[in-house]
Amino acid sequence: MPTICIFDGIKILMYYRDHLPPHFHAERADEAAEIGIDPIMILEGELGRVTRAKVFEWAAIHQPELRANWELARAGLPLRQIEPLD
Repeated sequence: MPTICIFDGIKILMYYRDHLPPHFHAERADEAAEIGIDPIMILEGELGRVTRAKVFEWAAIHQPELRANWELARAGLPLRQIEPLD
């Protein structure tokens, strides 16, 4: 599963040819969740309050890039790196 971004100890990943709805995975230490791209929401798993806030903020900023990477992943094409949260 390609890592498309890392910030504040949070790793953002996407699987190739993953199931719908469009989503990405966020992992930090013992936290892990599947996050929907549109709308941005936890689909499965759990993130602590601080981690969730950072991931949601990052996803809102980069939603178009996440959608584009989702389409690339579904097609089995290389994914683009996305800038971390400042």
